[in-house]
Amino acid sequence: MEQIKANYFGGANFEARTVKDIIEPAKSISNKGSVKAALDQMQAQAIDSSPVVDQCGELLGILSKNKMNRNVGGFGHDPKTESVEAHVEKNNAYCFEDQTIAEAEQMMLNAKLGEVFVVTREKLLVGMINIEAIHRRGRN
Repeated sequence: MEQIKANYFGGANFEARTVKDIIEPAKSISNKGSVKAALDQMQAQAIDSSPVVDQCGELLGILSKNKMNRNVGGFGHDPKTESVEAHVEKNNAYCFEDQTIAEAEQMMLNAKLGEVFVVTREKLLVGMINIEAIHRRGRN
């Protein structure tokens, strides 16, 4: 795995810009859906994990396709009736849309993360950012 290094080329403008300026959309899964519906949605989007939100859009955590397959199929549970709620990984890193890009970058570097979800101060999911986007667009 490649080590992520800080890139301090942006100057004052970079320091003042907020995460809101570089957010990418993030499709989410409802915490009330079934494991089968979540797996189908993830398969259609060609992704291995997805954010999970409640009916108000609050970020609850992340679902992992591999973990769900192991925990549901491996224990003989029915994916059509099993709720995703029991499989949400909580306590994941995220940043706020009004944080500066520099703050988000530092948090990601400290946590050794390539991407994080972006939320409002009320923890409503608004999208995601990744370290490549910070280096590609955040410093322009």
